[in-house]
Amino acid sequence: MPRQTSPKAARPEPLATPMSNTDTIDFEIIELFFFAYRDFVSDPDAILAGSGFGRAHHRVVHFVNREPGMTVADLLDTLKITKQSLARVLKQLIDSGYIRQVAGPEDRRQRKLYPTQAGRELALALAGPQSRRIERAFESASPQERESVRRFLRGMRDQQRSEPAER
Repeated sequence: MPRQTSPKAARPEPLATPMSNTDTIDFEIIELFFFAYRDFVSDPDAILAGSGFGRAHHRVVHFVNREPGMTVADLLDTLKITKQSLARVLKQLIDSGYIRQVAGPEDRRQRKLYPTQAGRELALALAGPQSRRIERAFESASPQERESVRRFLRGMRDQQRSEPAER
């Protein structure tokens, strides 16, 4: 009969020292991204929470406002989410009066998405605090430094999944 180990013996030993392989991994940049993302989405998250919406709703409202008339297929391609995930979020935004869905003029099966006035106002309310946060971070940056940041962020995108660099 095989020897059984006690549950206590099977637990891994906790490590008391931080990871330190900093020759190949830039932990500071990774942490800065975590904190920047947390803070960047915190204001919109608070605004959306009052409506029972979340980050998926924010992304849909953002892109539909940036490109009114985009199709559902275009939005799926932009967001890289499943049709099922988008359908739920889109239904809530349509039912709440933020997005309007219209059949395509040539192909009635095609669904084009447009913001309503309420949708435009929500998009601006969500983008405002994010824009102010970006401007604070860029306060002393030169135009060349701003462009370097844009180039860096474009470079961070997965090239197989990304849209064209210029919108």
